[in-house]
Amino acid sequence: MQKFYKVFLVLFVIFIAVNFYTIDWNSEILAEDNFKSVISIASAVIGIILLFVLNTWSKIGVRK
Repeated sequence: MQKFYKVFLVLFVIFIAVNFYTIDWNSEILAEDNFKSVISIASAVIGIILLFVLNTWSKIGVRK
């Protein structure tokens, strides 16, 4: 994995960790206070998935 991808992987993991910390576990997950954190966590997970897809595509391009 290239350094560029590793930097974004670390950033996405930090975003997920911070947003898990900000969730109010005493209220519902989709409550108004938690909704921003849940959306941010979902975006970071999608970012990690896209990061691995781009990394795989870059490895396929190198093999040719």
